[in-house]
Amino acid sequence: MPARVPNLLVNGASGIAVGMATNIPPHNLGEICDALVYMIEHWDRLDEVTVQELMRFIKGPDFPTAARILGQEGIKQAYATGRGTITVRARAEIEELPGNRRRIVITELPYQVNKASLVEKIAELVRNGRLDQIADLRDESDRHGMRIVIELKRGAFANKVRNQLFKYTQLQVTYGVNMLALVDGVPRVLPLKQALWHYLQHRIDVITRRSHFDLKKARAREHVLEGLLKALEHVDAVIETIRQSPSADAAMTALMSRFELTDVQARAILDLQLRRLAALERQKLLEEYREVRAQIAYLTDLLAHPAKVRQLIREELEELKVRYGDERRTEILPDADGSFDEEDLIPNIPVLVSITSRGYIKRTPARVFRTQRRGGRGVMGMTTGDHDQVMHVFAAYTHDDVLFFTNRGKVYQVRAYDIPDAGRTARGTPLVNVINIAPDETVTAAVPIHNWKAADYLVMLTRKGRIKRVDLSEFKSVRASGLIAVTLEKGDELGWVKLTHGHDELIIVTERGQAIRFPEADIRPMGRTAAGVWAIKLEPGDQVAGMDVVRPDGDVLIVTARGFGKRVAVKEFPVQGRYGKGVRAIAKAVERIGPVVAARVVHADGEVTFISANGVLIRTRVAQISRMGRNARGVRVMDLKDGDVVAGVAVLNTARASA
Repeated sequence: MPARVPNLLVNGASGIAVGMATNIPPHNLGEICDALVYMIEHWDRLDEVTVQELMRFIKGPDFPTAARILGQEGIKQAYATGRGTITVRARAEIEELPGNRRRIVITELPYQVNKASLVEKIAELVRNGRLDQIADLRDESDRHGMRIVIELKRGAFANKVRNQLFKYTQLQVTYGVNMLALVDGVPRVLPLKQALWHYLQHRIDVITRRSHFDLKKARAREHVLEGLLKALEHVDAVIETIRQSPSADAAMTALMSRFELTDVQARAILDLQLRRLAALERQKLLEEYREVRAQIAYLTDLLAHPAKVRQLIREELEELKVRYGDERRTEILPDADGSFDEEDLIPNIPVLVSITSRGYIKRTPARVFRTQRRGGRGVMGMTTGDHDQVMHVFAAYTHDDVLFFTNRGKVYQVRAYDIPDAGRTARGTPLVNVINIAPDETVTAAVPIHNWKAADYLVMLTRKGRIKRVDLSEFKSVRASGLIAVTLEKGDELGWVKLTHGHDELIIVTERGQAIRFPEADIRPMGRTAAGVWAIKLEPGDQVAGMDVVRPDGDVLIVTARGFGKRVAVKEFPVQGRYGKGVRAIAKAVERIGPVVAARVVHADGEVTFISANGVLIRTRVAQISRMGRNARGVRVMDLKDGDVVAGVAVLNTARASA
């Protein structure tokens, strides 16, 4: 059918016949139009256009039920050969519930999966004992969308249950692509480029035939109008000729003879109504004649220039995209084996990653937080909700590897771009959707790694002051279930992890304001499972508040819970041996300024971001924070509302921003 829409690819097709079958997945209209426009723009080198070039526009199938496609290898194979298999997975997110419980919420299903049959299958697996960690299953779908809720038992591993659902149910299916279509009456398997090319040839043929038809029709109308206009020029003679004729046939013959008209023109004159003799009607005939002549000139020129036919197709495609195009629904995830390099599609930009006490995580482009003066109120950085507080915030780049360390001494690894992107005020995504963390496990430290060769060791410090040094290479490949990073004593938890080079110095600050500086060499390298050695002697009731790597030209930024902070020159902290009491780092005014919550080594040309427990965030230049002595209490760096406290500090390294 001569339709403008490339139906075969946009709507897809599925069918079976004797000895052959077709299964073409649906695609996004806007992406198909963009690829077709690209082919028209590169018509002179069409033979050289590759599937990879077309896949810059057509990412893959776009199913009306959305869901997710795992990997691009199957898509590439299908587009290159016309046959391939793709894995489609439902969108199943893990949500937190009160009482250390979680639920899996399914909002999108794979294409052509029946929801009722799926729910029945899950219920059957629960009855048979295959899924023994599910407490409740219900369908909450309504006019606003589909929603299947699977509540889990207390302490259940949500990621494990979700993977079981993918394995045993149609929450994950394989879609076999077989792009078979009739070409000139012959069934052929079409790669993507061939399918698009045949559509363009079809449109060229349709427009050519349409233009010939319109041209023939316009020329016929031109011929009639020329006769009518000639009659209007000699209207009195025409009327006289008709009145003197004994019959209509005789009148037509007389008109043809006297005024050199064809039978078509003479018949049109005889059919002319008297009202068309009015001046206004005559003007309308002249305007119509000019329009027909212009249409004939346009169609003649169009048929004489194939490039203009292709340009017309392009304009129609662009109009089609504007009127009916929409955003892609189906998300395409990278391959599990890394064969799809997603970094090529994601810009390497600075981001801020924040984590709440209830395990919600998000990344936000750093540019959305404008720099403010010291002591400002900041802007809302996260909507935390009831009984939830921001616990960690750190700066990274989207291509960084991020190591997450937990209170139980385990480590997990993800790429920064795998952390869901969210708006400035969004709450974020449950952390269990990012790493396979246990229900009673919380993240206490995160280390973004831009370059694995830029550092040699990881130094880990616990709340009670035990420290260890481990070769960084031991964490380059962390399995999904995590690895043991440190063995902890009862009642202790891992708090800080830093990258070092083997010859650095470390500075540790406690909540009550004691600080110790000692060489990294005082800590011998240990294995992953070692417990470490003592770093600082703590007074009763005191515990570590922060640790960082010393930079001789830097300052130590000390921030308290009530929004006070200061910079102290590194040289004011003497180097001493490990496991000493240290020196005073801030005034003894805990009741007024609050305990120390963070201690970071900064440079005057950098920027720092403070975030409060209620999610308020302020970004300011380090140079605006006063440099003071060790015994000063500091200045107000963040204007907090009643009941709010500083939760975290992220240092933005301006040197890497240009990298």
